[in-house]
Amino acid sequence: MNDVNDSQLNTERKLAKPTVAAAVVLALSGFVTLIWSEFSVFTQWTYLLHTLLGVAVTALFAPYVWVHFRRTIGLRRSWLTFSGIISVLVFLTVAGSGIHIALTGQTEALEWVLPLHVWLASGILLLVIAHILLHTFTLSERRKKSEPNRFPSLGGGLQNAVLYSTLFSVVLVGVAGGLYQLRPNPYQDKAAIEPYVKNYGEHPFRPSQTETGSGSFYDARRIGESERCASCHEQIAEQWKASIHSQAGSDKTYQTNIKLLSEKKGIEAARYCEGCHAPTALMSGQLSKGGILETPGHLQEGVSCMTCHGIDRVEHTKGVASYRFTPPTPYLFNASSNTLATGIHNLLIRLKPEQHKADLARTVLATPELCATCHAQFMDKDFNNWGWVKMQDDYTAWLNGPYSGQTRQTFAHAELRRCQDCHFPLQPGKDPTADKAGMIKTHFNIGGNTAIPWVTQNHAQLERTREFLKADKMRITIDNPNRSDATETAKHLDLQLISSTEAPAYYYLGEDVTLKVAVTNAQVGHAFPGGTSDINEAWIHFLVEDGQGRKIYESGALDRENNVDANAYFYKSVPISRTGEAVWRHDLFNMVGDSFKRVIPPGASDVTSYSFKVADDVKGPLIVTASLKYRKLNNRYAKWALKDDNVQLPIVEMASTSLVLPIKIKPELAKVEQ
Repeated sequence: MNDVNDSQLNTERKLAKPTVAAAVVLALSGFVTLIWSEFSVFTQWTYLLHTLLGVAVTALFAPYVWVHFRRTIGLRRSWLTFSGIISVLVFLTVAGSGIHIALTGQTEALEWVLPLHVWLASGILLLVIAHILLHTFTLSERRKKSEPNRFPSLGGGLQNAVLYSTLFSVVLVGVAGGLYQLRPNPYQDKAAIEPYVKNYGEHPFRPSQTETGSGSFYDARRIGESERCASCHEQIAEQWKASIHSQAGSDKTYQTNIKLLSEKKGIEAARYCEGCHAPTALMSGQLSKGGILETPGHLQEGVSCMTCHGIDRVEHTKGVASYRFTPPTPYLFNASSNTLATGIHNLLIRLKPEQHKADLARTVLATPELCATCHAQFMDKDFNNWGWVKMQDDYTAWLNGPYSGQTRQTFAHAELRRCQDCHFPLQPGKDPTADKAGMIKTHFNIGGNTAIPWVTQNHAQLERTREFLKADKMRITIDNPNRSDATETAKHLDLQLISSTEAPAYYYLGEDVTLKVAVTNAQVGHAFPGGTSDINEAWIHFLVEDGQGRKIYESGALDRENNVDANAYFYKSVPISRTGEAVWRHDLFNMVGDSFKRVIPPGASDVTSYSFKVADDVKGPLIVTASLKYRKLNNRYAKWALKDDNVQLPIVEMASTSLVLPIKIKPELAKVEQ
């Protein structure tokens, strides 16, 4: 029996030294990561050491506990046994929480896991101390005399093992950190094209308003490579790929325009547009004589993940890419394409995401001012050789409207709404950024662009855009004259009466009719139409038919070539050149102003009227319908920009209403007929 016990004791001693030594260094490294708040190369190596030691201690702990338990099970000291079992259970919880953090990271929804890990790890120290004290005080006098070593399983040399392990770990972290810092800089932060031509002053990015944290260029990999983000944020990355942001550079219409600009004014002029459509090309110094607009990485990403998440300051809200871009603080191996190195890089982000969040979820990201940097636009004399010209400005329209909370306007839905609330709404999703309810910010970036998903045949994105546009964003009503009759006729025809007006009027044969139509910008946060109102196309389709379906009057119909009736009531702008010609190709460097502009501010309404005559042979009642149609892009521009004379872009009916007008014979004519 003694031989068996001696054998177990020897085995236990062999396991105890590495287990205890590793556990001590594990505790020390964990303590260092808590008190050393600075994010550096050395702290990152400490996180890696702590994780590796955690795996090692877990692997060593299991056989040690098994041997230790078998040896001590017959000692019949219940409190000692109980404290040991509790210590093992707590250790398993700590190990499990550590593995969870290493595999899934510190997520928003489970932010309590790390504090639990820290507190339980601290609790283990107390439990081990209690276990040792219980062992000491419950040892019988006979065993105290017969066993000089109160802790036979630990044996001699443990202190040296702990000391050497600690010193080795410190040296390992120091050497690893030092060697890592001596490696060559993986980034080439200089202009991709040299010599780099500056046609618009000494600033490297003008006429774009972009600034960078360094004041100069960045390696394209610092701005692009969104697939690296996708390795952790898979669902959000898939949404982004379908978005207009990701296709801002590859959009065929944009490509037509940017090539036209480059041909007319040189590739350096493309900086004006690329700051918002392809920031990687701009900030990497590709846009100079000898550069290539069609560089695949720039086209494939457009507005990359880093483009928005790397912005740390809004320079001003006049637009034309008026942001400052600063790359995030690098984690280890951030530029490596090696699978193992990339895995370590991603592991570090999961272990210590605070710096990642601080750099890529900056406060400015949630502000409407961020959107103003690209969704507002102007042009000055240096670029158009004319003078300062204001162009699109969705930010100011929002600011002056009821949803900004900064005006005296009131409206039925005038709660505060930011750009992000409508275009990046919350929805259920799986992502490290998901909140406790499992909601993430969608990155489909839905707006008013139906053209790009139609061209790319992304039917799901097109349908999402249709639903967005039709979701009570705009409303249309027909104002009835102050006469009433024939409510029952409307009900019989199953037509919904307008709730905001009285019952339909009746009219006599041969009478002139004038009806007012009101279009209300109910829930668009900025003016409608917004953005590129010179090539967007919105109009009222007004149709009157008699009881037999015969057309009495129509405005806003399409002709055989898919053009809208030129006399329709449009919501759009018509920019003009200095010679007074329409700038219809969106070549805005020729623009000096607008000859026509009709948009509806948020919360406002626009009213127009339609007049027609009730013919003597009309069969009543008259069915009047009015609908608000929207098309991205107008037909003339689409054919030119897409180089397709047969293109038929989708048209969305954003709002519609119907009205029944009963028809009567004039009393004097009725008597004659009798």
